[in-house]
Amino acid sequence: MNRLVPALSRGIARVTGSALGPYQTAVVRIGFGATWLLFLLREFPHRHELYGPDGPWSRDLAEQLIADNGAFTVLMWVDGRAWFEAVYALSALAGALLVLGWRTRTTSVLFMVGVLSLQNRSVLVGDGGDNVLHLMSIYLVFTRCGRVWSLDARRARRTAAARARGERVGDRTGPALWGVLGSVLVAAALAGRLDGDRFVPALLGGVWIAQALWWLAGRRARGGEPRILLDAVANTVHNGALLVIMAETCLVYATAGWYKVQGSRWQDGTAVYYPLHLDHFSPWPRLADLLSSSGTLVMLITYGTVIAQVAFPFTLFNRRVKNVLLAVMIAEHAVIAVVLGLPFFSLAMIAADAVFLPTSFLRRPGGRAARARGGDRTALPEGRGREDPERPRVGFTA
Repeated sequence: MNRLVPALSRGIARVTGSALGPYQTAVVRIGFGATWLLFLLREFPHRHELYGPDGPWSRDLAEQLIADNGAFTVLMWVDGRAWFEAVYALSALAGALLVLGWRTRTTSVLFMVGVLSLQNRSVLVGDGGDNVLHLMSIYLVFTRCGRVWSLDARRARRTAAARARGERVGDRTGPALWGVLGSVLVAAALAGRLDGDRFVPALLGGVWIAQALWWLAGRRARGGEPRILLDAVANTVHNGALLVIMAETCLVYATAGWYKVQGSRWQDGTAVYYPLHLDHFSPWPRLADLLSSSGTLVMLITYGTVIAQVAFPFTLFNRRVKNVLLAVMIAEHAVIAVVLGLPFFSLAMIAADAVFLPTSFLRRPGGRAARARGGDRTALPEGRGREDPERPRVGFTA
């Protein structure tokens, strides 16, 4: 009992006192933001057929489905081509800003709204990676994904340096965004546009209120107990969301692997052969023929895929084995992107895999870039057992 209490106290302080995995969540943020942005740019000429008024999934069918399942999409708010174009452009802009890490608290919410709006409008569009992107766009809202490798991190460093020189620093952009988006949220609620789905409107309202409390605590009691409490709550929510992202990735691989085990083609080692000869999944027929020409190679890839997917969750208990299998999974998705012509599915899965990448591996490029600029860091130095220099170490047990 004497050992349990200090260990529990240290665990609580660790969870509430720091946002764990800042580099991993930054890579996830950049990965999914880039995946969504590239997808929208590639499908820009076909956007009306995929999600707009010219698609086979008509507005009437979409309204019937949304009325049944209560899905959230702002595309159903207004019937018009101009509204669709605005939502599509805003969704692409949110993806770009998320990659850059500009106002990530706001852009992560706009990113989620864009993903849900377009995907829920046409449910038949997707290649598997859309499901992962759909879920991760919600999880990212709960993370502090702009702590490193972002414009937010650079602004935080400059603000801290200005305050250290005794300068008064104000933020007008943040309150302006809060006011504009809050007005839209209130107007949509009053117009009855948020009566269907309950989760997303509640999440939007909760984030909006939490942001107001954050700024209010920072203005009235900078470094005081209200801001420390909110910081601890934000860290706890972030760490919980990070755990959910990890569990979701493991669940995707585990279910995919165990379902494959039950298939006869996966059992006899020939499953990989068939998609290589489908016209829709053969952008490079000669390359597909080359891979499928060897029965032994097809069998090894088939069994190797099943073994890797089933074993992946269990390898998390051994760091070295996990890193090796993680490299194998990323390489496999890269091959799928090229050979089967599924680049966005592969990018989404690689972005999800990045949550398990070692911190030392992720910090290496940043360190090289800093040395190339003469020591000017690009990210807040946050590592194991160390906090940001711009804020005090906080936690419920501190």
